[in-house]
Amino acid sequence: MLAEARVQRNKLKHYNPTKLFVFGDSYADTGNTRKSQGGSWKEPYGIMFPGKPTGRWSDGRVLTDYIAKHLRLKSPVPYRLRNVMTQYLKYGINFAFGGTGVFNTFSSNPNMTTQIDFLDQLIKNKVYTASDLSNSVILVVISGNDYNFYLARNGSIQDFPAFITSVVNQTTTNLIRIKKLGVKKIVVSGLQPLGCVPQVTVSSTFQRCNSTFNNLVVLHNNLLNQSVTKLNQESKNPILILDLYDSFMSILNHSSTYNIQNSLKPCCFGVSSGYNCGSVENNEKKYEVCDKPRSTFFWDSLHPTQAGWHAVYNKLRTMNVLQQLFY
Repeated sequence: MLAEARVQRNKLKHYNPTKLFVFGDSYADTGNTRKSQGGSWKEPYGIMFPGKPTGRWSDGRVLTDYIAKHLRLKSPVPYRLRNVMTQYLKYGINFAFGGTGVFNTFSSNPNMTTQIDFLDQLIKNKVYTASDLSNSVILVVISGNDYNFYLARNGSIQDFPAFITSVVNQTTTNLIRIKKLGVKKIVVSGLQPLGCVPQVTVSSTFQRCNSTFNNLVVLHNNLLNQSVTKLNQESKNPILILDLYDSFMSILNHSSTYNIQNSLKPCCFGVSSGYNCGSVENNEKKYEVCDKPRSTFFWDSLHPTQAGWHAVYNKLRTMNVLQQLFY
């Protein structure tokens, strides 16, 4: 049996992607958010890597950086910098903008439909060829901004399942559109446990996750799985799903295994509820930073630290999905 499996595996054509294109939000953004928008461009963002803010919503590297590393590629250049860093276009482009969703949100940044339009335009302008796309990986990251926006506009819990269905349907439309560009490898993130982010767990003084939110996340992920499974029945190049829910929960539930001491409390936080990580008032810092970012999972109220993302990446590597990007 093992020998037969080995033979079958050897028959698979090894795939060496040359480019990574990324669509999504702050879990993937590496510098598209404008400096004037603040947030990820304020100190102390970027203190672990590269030592100053670069527009990443973390103290260092984010999911995009680790997926690029896995593919043995340089992290793709942010779309906003495509004209000043032309030498890096050969590695792909990151179209992800912090704060965005598949639909419009509070952010004025481009939603995912518009992000895909950007790639479409670059193809029409012959910046990328059909051959480039067939040798690319596309990473699609959705971390819940549509749901934050829904709740902030007083959307009801009763109508939440119907809204989740519409978000997954739009995501499916996006995946079909990306596939039609001639891309063979698409990987889409499942939703992380939103009930465990510090913005939510602060109400329990960072002691426990909110099961109501997490049950809604499970619904999103189940619908996404069903939708992708259906799409994959019609294609010889399956779309892959990154299971962020299980990888986050595995780390949060067994934090010491991953050298994480603080699993739910963020490393960087405002001194009171009116302030955030990076807030400054009258030249005075209105935030605090923990002593050990390397052993804390969450950086701010929503985003993992570099150490958190590294742990997530290591967990994803054990799930076999990342290996499938090479076959």
